[in-house]
Amino acid sequence: MLTLSFSANAELKIMKAKSLDIQKITGNNIDTAYLDFAISEYLISEKLDGIRAYWNGNELITRSGNKIHAPDWFTAHFPTTPLDGELWIERGKFQLLTQIVMDKTPDEDAWRSVKYMVFDLPLSPLPFEQRYQNLQQLISAISTQNDYLFAIEQKSVDDLTILTQWLDIVVNNHGEGLMLQHRDNQYVAGRTNQLLKLKQHQDAEAIVIGYEEGNGKYQGQMGAVWVKTASNETFKIGSGFTDQQRKSPPAIGTTIQYRFNGYTDRGIPRFARFSRIRLSPDS
Repeated sequence: MLTLSFSANAELKIMKAKSLDIQKITGNNIDTAYLDFAISEYLISEKLDGIRAYWNGNELITRSGNKIHAPDWFTAHFPTTPLDGELWIERGKFQLLTQIVMDKTPDEDAWRSVKYMVFDLPLSPLPFEQRYQNLQQLISAISTQNDYLFAIEQKSVDDLTILTQWLDIVVNNHGEGLMLQHRDNQYVAGRTNQLLKLKQHQDAEAIVIGYEEGNGKYQGQMGAVWVKTASNETFKIGSGFTDQQRKSPPAIGTTIQYRFNGYTDRGIPRFARFSRIRLSPDS
């Protein structure tokens, strides 16, 4: 059985997903590493744009080991069994969620819009399919007492075409992507190729180091930000910003998350566009 550490301010030893490019398992250029990929061996759920949170039987903790200051009533009827999941509101509400969850003085009214969407039982030694069945039973048993605790729906798919269509629907409706977990997967610390996240784009982070003035309707405002990656690559990002963000752009030194589609010949992210500001390592 895996034992997780829940010491305050210590990063948790949790299971993490590996990224999977949809092109590697479909189309005419299938990656040879995925020639034997069998979609029927996985259970699939939507990848929620939330904040990862761990219930240790007593309190909610971020992936960095920091306490989440949820109202007492929010967790009053949670089980004593440890849970792994995400705090979530709905698609497109990540920034609002971050403001609510990261506040050390909980806003009682705001927290009523938050749900804890659970996807795993981290201390169970069973394979994932059985863990999920047990998770459903556990949450169902207390469903009449709690309005904030839910098991993320898992589905099975037998055809990669259906998987691709599902991914398109989620992304076109402002969702993040899909999560694929092998039915036999054990809960292990670190990244595993039996837990995959499937998106139509790649994500990365960079630090804002400067600005470029806009043209036309954005003259006198920010047109693009110059950023530097952890590998010291510098480039500019000019899309993905709202009009308000162009009037008041992320401050120099701010860490931002951006989306992109592969790399240029120079190793620069292709079609980079702003996604969000990283307020903390847990956001």
